[in-house]
Amino acid sequence: MATNSLVRTSLSTRSLRPQAPAFSSNSGPKFALVSGFGRKNVSFSLQPRSIRLKVSCAAKAKPETVEKVCDIVKKQLAVPEGQTVSGESTFATLGADSLDTVEIVMALEEQFGIAIEEESAQTITTVQDAADLIEEIVQKKSS
Repeated sequence: MATNSLVRTSLSTRSLRPQAPAFSSNSGPKFALVSGFGRKNVSFSLQPRSIRLKVSCAAKAKPETVEKVCDIVKKQLAVPEGQTVSGESTFATLGADSLDTVEIVMALEEQFGIAIEEESAQTITTVQDAADLIEEIVQKKSS
């Protein structure tokens, strides 16, 4: 007589539905992974949700700086006329590769009369990141 490996593992779907909040957290509900297929014992594990925060104490770049950076990025990447480039635009979504990014940084250095260190240039992923870095360098230069 053939037996099913799940015969000894029984879970009630009612027991999986929360009757009352099991967890109280500002980050939202937690999820439980229930594993029992092909095993004699059922295991539960809670998987925390990863949260990625970016905290910046520096002031945001001036709108005119962001606009200049957008124009330079559009020109360097030959962005089509109908495509919008904003502070939130990432170089990757605009189709920039590593060489394009280097060329953008060089154009920014030329336009703003600054020098961007390689370590700082590698942290730039969005147009806003570039504008913020430029403002920071200009402020340090004028101080």
